[in-house]
Amino acid sequence: MTDREQIEELYRAYWQCMINKDIAGMDRLMADDYELRHMTGLRQSKQDFFRSVTSGELNYYSAKHDEIIVKVSGETATMIGRSKVAAAVYGGARNTWRLQGDFTLRKEDGVWKLTSSRASTY
Repeated sequence: MTDREQIEELYRAYWQCMINKDIAGMDRLMADDYELRHMTGLRQSKQDFFRSVTSGELNYYSAKHDEIIVKVSGETATMIGRSKVAAAVYGGARNTWRLQGDFTLRKEDGVWKLTSSRASTY
């Protein structure tokens, strides 16, 4: 499997883990220094993000992937993922959003890990 294919699979696994609230799975996909920046500007560390998922602040129900764009440069990469996501967040009603994630990644011991993501809409 090419680096690009591995990263595309990682993106699909990322969403499936969030849907399943699989924190151990999410942990395997993310570098220890992972940081998420929500579209509101809120920044969360990996552990804070995990707490938001397990507490029910962030609830993901499905994700249909429209586009995954990957650019690899040696041991680092960038990825833009565009997906229609059904979710209920921060006490709001369940809706479907067109979410874009702008990700950075690095290869650690031969395995691609997410290092950051920035959420927006498309």
